[in-house]
Amino acid sequence: MRELNFEIRSQNLAYTIPSQALVKAVDKKSGYIPDVLVLNLPNLVNEPLWKKSSTISQAESIPLIMEVVSTNWRDDYFLKFAEYEEIGIPEYWIVDYAALGGKRFIGSPKQPTIFVYTLFEGEYQITQFRGTDRIQSIALPGLSLTAEQIF
Repeated sequence: MRELNFEIRSQNLAYTIPSQALVKAVDKKSGYIPDVLVLNLPNLVNEPLWKKSSTISQAESIPLIMEVVSTNWRDDYFLKFAEYEEIGIPEYWIVDYAALGGKRFIGSPKQPTIFVYTLFEGEYQITQFRGTDRIQSIALPGLSLTAEQIF
């Protein structure tokens, strides 16, 4: 998060990373608290539940969400993936630093991988990064971190 905050400041982006916030579609009863949530500050005035309950419901407020994979990896790869895509969040990262995900996602032999899902015509397109691969991000276009540096 420190590196991301540095990138946000150095690129002079109107973003912030809250310590905790709920992401929930307006028509849903439940939501998710992402591991890392990057918010678009100018759009927070349009969020009906932001001031009252730190809840975000609009894709325009969320340029980027990151989930760090743990033993419940299916939540990140299936449930959150589908929900974030449905909401229309432009960029979603799955950071699988311990290679816990299924082999159909991270291959065999399993190895640490960062998946960057970018929304295109309503569906996520995937790019994976490993080792010294430089992460490419639409939300953070000047990002100069490699997968190893994030791990």
